[in-house]
Amino acid sequence: MDRETILKKLHAQINVNGHIIGASVGSGMTARYVAMGGADLLLALSAGRYRIMGRSSYTSYLCYGNNNDTVMEMGRKELFPIIKDVPILFGLMASDPSIHIYEYLKEIRDNGFSGIVNFPTLALVDGQFREGLEEEGTSYDLEVEAVNLAHHLDLFTVAFVTSLEEAEKMLEAGADVICVHFGMTKGGFLGARNYISLEESRRRTEEIYAYCQDKAPHVIRMIYGGSANTPVEMQYLYNHTACQGFMGGSSFDRIPIERALYNTTRAFKSGGSFKEDDPVMALLNGDWHSGNYIDYIKNYIEDNYNREIQLSDLAILAHVSPSYLSIKFKKEMGISFSEYMVRFRLAKAKKMLEESRVGCREIAERVGYKDYAHFSKIFKKYTGLSPVGWRKAARQAEESAGKMEE
Repeated sequence: MDRETILKKLHAQINVNGHIIGASVGSGMTARYVAMGGADLLLALSAGRYRIMGRSSYTSYLCYGNNNDTVMEMGRKELFPIIKDVPILFGLMASDPSIHIYEYLKEIRDNGFSGIVNFPTLALVDGQFREGLEEEGTSYDLEVEAVNLAHHLDLFTVAFVTSLEEAEKMLEAGADVICVHFGMTKGGFLGARNYISLEESRRRTEEIYAYCQDKAPHVIRMIYGGSANTPVEMQYLYNHTACQGFMGGSSFDRIPIERALYNTTRAFKSGGSFKEDDPVMALLNGDWHSGNYIDYIKNYIEDNYNREIQLSDLAILAHVSPSYLSIKFKKEMGISFSEYMVRFRLAKAKKMLEESRVGCREIAERVGYKDYAHFSKIFKKYTGLSPVGWRKAARQAEESAGKMEE
């Protein structure tokens, strides 16, 4: 799809629908369904590929593979065979030392991509590391040059920017879309834990969008990432900024996949139903806070007390260190994790001893103790009675209560 046709379609969508949608994809499956859902642009990014692999989008910045090779292969094998009517943009790492940027842009065009987007972008790197990369020659200006050359090759161009200075450079280079990138998306297991608020997002776009409207009103203005990961949040930004579209990655693949797989698996495992207030759902919905850690542990124990439970395993799932989780638990509960586990299991055991005729050894196994001698020793330490003695005392108390009623 040529640049002029893409621009006509996008401006028509903005005029009719008010905004457009761009989706970062990492597989043919995600591309197929976001296209069916109405995405106006597809961004083939290495970050999407890594998300499908269960890793963070930031993996694109690490030495796990060649970003450009990954995107080129994905386009050839997965995207072009099934996507016909939606333009696909190449996520270009312009600082790749193994390519001649002009020749590589022609290869991108000849392989069927409609345009490019500068990703992985140095705009998301800051501090001394950014300074070191710039000194070495890996600079944002290489991305600006790539957009400029792509424009001259009549490729459609999307420019990720994080500042007015970057936006100025990209507008001069001829970018068709200025997309303010707010960092990796919040929400889900792999989502960003630190992100700017919607109000801060709004403030950061004001200067950039005002400049765009003044210098190049025809250029499309969009937003990517950060705290904006739902239609409700984007509606706020549409209402309070000059934004004309949303680009998302995790919002269209990782978060929906996490939710769907988690819900489906839990439903099968629990026989078709599970708790609506499951703290893991707070994590998936981006509503996770420190108090959720304790709820998460307590709910997990409630569902799995008959199995071996290691705090270190729970820490991995909660994305914190075991020592942090241990300290946090003791601070909020007043007792250690191991002490809580013992008391919880013994409470279950006492109830079973009182209300059922199941043997003491089987009860020990049902509450997570494979060694009956150890269970009996712990039980007596905390109650003053053996399991058999507890059951006997409970029955005597019940008989006495029955006689008194007579």
